[in-house]
Amino acid sequence: MNTIELNRFVVVMIYGSLVLLSFLKLTNPLKVNKKANFWFGMFLFLWSTFWLDEVLSLVTISSITIHSIFLIQLIQFLTPVIFYFSVLFYTNPAFKFKYSDVKYIALPFVFFVNLLLLRSGISGYKQVGEVVFIALILFQAVFYTGLSYVTIRKHQKRIQQFSANTEGINLNWLEYIILVLFIVSIIYVIYNVSYDASALNIFINCTFLLVIYFVGYYSLKQKEIYPLEEKQREELISIDQDTEETKRKLISDEELYRIKAELEELMNNQKPYLDSELNLIKLAELLSVSTHHLSYVINTGFQKNFFQYVNEYRIEYAKKLLKDNGRNKLSILGIAYESGFNSKTSFNTTFKKLTDQTPSEFKSSSGL
Repeated sequence: MNTIELNRFVVVMIYGSLVLLSFLKLTNPLKVNKKANFWFGMFLFLWSTFWLDEVLSLVTISSITIHSIFLIQLIQFLTPVIFYFSVLFYTNPAFKFKYSDVKYIALPFVFFVNLLLLRSGISGYKQVGEVVFIALILFQAVFYTGLSYVTIRKHQKRIQQFSANTEGINLNWLEYIILVLFIVSIIYVIYNVSYDASALNIFINCTFLLVIYFVGYYSLKQKEIYPLEEKQREELISIDQDTEETKRKLISDEELYRIKAELEELMNNQKPYLDSELNLIKLAELLSVSTHHLSYVINTGFQKNFFQYVNEYRIEYAKKLLKDNGRNKLSILGIAYESGFNSKTSFNTTFKKLTDQTPSEFKSSSGL
């Protein structure tokens, strides 16, 4: 199989994989992250159209330029916006479109008008229109992928306000997709300007195929990020607004000290942090306080977020198990589970962050 044949095979795999994955996300058999998966499925379907030319050319054994069709160009231009919508709903399932969100159609409208003008045959506009065409595509792609990245980073901080195990809900896989696509796009543009872009096709397509498999694996594994119960979901999402207004007192100082003392007593005696599914809602129920008040106490009274507060207890408990490992014979993974972590990766990462050592290094430095 030569390079051309291999590239054709990869193109077929890309298109087929995207269409199949799009269908799976739209049908959403697991019924999780419903709105987010709908928009992500739409994004995957639109993304597949970028390879439609090559696929149809293979089927008809003739050169076809679908991408020059007016409707296809408009659809492809919308791809970064649709991706951003999926990120919005992953990070905030309670998000609702408002009249002010008409701003999202501003650039597509300008692009639509520019396409009309390009096809109108106005004398002297073609050269300017083509420059505007490329500039709008580049700006739209960079702007919305950048905005998606910032939104995910904010989400990763937000979930630390109510979850002590963020590994399955931090949307790292979406963040990695953005970074890889951005890097590949830069390489493609540089190579296109300086060299023969066709020589890079096989590399780019193979990279995209790997990215698509990565997307498929992690997107289908993505569990529900927020509780299904609407009231609890809205409470957790709104907590982020409270933390941004730290000067606003939710409770009196006396009440803060009371809840703080009760919380410390609970953590030391009942050790709820050993529950790997512990979240702000569960801990608030144990204390018989509201999630907003508990979050305020942890943020203001301890100057920490929920993630930091709970995991510091877990790491201290893990240290005791590591020092006592001569008797309990637990593996590192066993200690991770016993301490309330749900994976060895999250245990190692958190341990390293809080102690500047891995569990194994801590064990060695303790002479065990």
